[in-house]
Amino acid sequence: MLTLSAKLKNASIIAIAVASLSATPVLAEDITLWTLNFDNNAANTALKKVATDFEAANPGTHVEIVQRAVDEHKTALRVAAGSDKGPDIYFSWAGLGLGGEYVKAGLSLPLDKYYSEYKWSDELLPSAAAFADLYPGGKHGVPFTFKGEAVYYNKKLFEQAGIKEEPKTYEELLAAADKLKAAGIPAFTFGGTVNWHVMRLMDVILETKCGAEKHDALKAMTLDWTKEPCATESFAEFAKWTKDYTLQPFMGIDNKQSYSLFTAGRAAMMLEGDWLVSQLNGSGANLDDYGIFPFPTNTDRLYGFAEYNYISTKSKSPDVAAKFLDYFLSTKVQQDLLGQLSSTSVNKNVQYANQKPLEAEWLGIFQKYGKVYMNGDQAFPLDVTTEYFRVINDVASGSTEPADAAKQLQSFIASRT
Repeated sequence: MLTLSAKLKNASIIAIAVASLSATPVLAEDITLWTLNFDNNAANTALKKVATDFEAANPGTHVEIVQRAVDEHKTALRVAAGSDKGPDIYFSWAGLGLGGEYVKAGLSLPLDKYYSEYKWSDELLPSAAAFADLYPGGKHGVPFTFKGEAVYYNKKLFEQAGIKEEPKTYEELLAAADKLKAAGIPAFTFGGTVNWHVMRLMDVILETKCGAEKHDALKAMTLDWTKEPCATESFAEFAKWTKDYTLQPFMGIDNKQSYSLFTAGRAAMMLEGDWLVSQLNGSGANLDDYGIFPFPTNTDRLYGFAEYNYISTKSKSPDVAAKFLDYFLSTKVQQDLLGQLSSTSVNKNVQYANQKPLEAEWLGIFQKYGKVYMNGDQAFPLDVTTEYFRVINDVASGSTEPADAAKQLQSFIASRT
């Protein structure tokens, strides 16, 4: 017969065992998000609040956010890809280059079933969601932010040159550039010391000359740059624009100086992102003096790039990770986040109040385009991006002939294998 103390001891053991069993699901609901330590502290604070609110709405769930600097984050992801441990969710850029590196390494879990379960396609801006379909083997990642890039133009300079309408085709853009040149006004301004700024011009010309399918294949390095005439034609067209239609000299200035020249009326156009609206507004510029239009490539795709959150193949709780991403993407949460992570939301149902005309125009652009093409430095792997920059800069400075540019880039690509 058991004594009272023995009974109590046994009861305690049983209680501990039961508590342990009941705690198991709670442990399984712990998820970790690896992301950047954003320069914009409002974004850091907002992200932590999303995690806290999700925990409150889902008792027993804990979201740990691990933030690192950009290079440290990339290193941590590369280590995770080669090990059996990693985060449940990780931040990366979208695209076959930066984002594709980890998809190719097997770190990203295909999310087709979650897209279907949560009906994310019904909530997301088509242009922002399009990047999930770039990878083989299913949908990868969900949008965190999306940035579109288009042509900003000075209305007064257009009027001065006799340009009455925004160019809707590439041919009309060339005609506008000729009118501006005849009026003594440089069409574009770029900052040549930052490689990615003038790269944008090469990207949009490639899209125009090669078309969507060939452009993507060239950036994916599945087509030979020397065997596709459109590649050489693009470098020749790029050389023409930088020589005849760009404010000189530009190879010795950066993007900030280029912006100052644009707002000073020294050039008619800039190829910039949607963030320039707030930059113009913040610098005291009169927004009514400027207009925007997508660079007319004739392919019906929008130029831009995205930041994504991916579910890791290392996750032991992918369902919980997907539930968190669904919460993050929900209309209510995205409405609350508006202006903290980005000026526009990846959720198409978010409402905008007191929008400036240029902001409203950007929203219309985002809602119109369901297909995108991305910046070269996000499409290529890092080493090829560096070579792409070099070749572009040499063509822009006149030290490499357009006919040799495609050969040099293809030679580098071939040497990697």
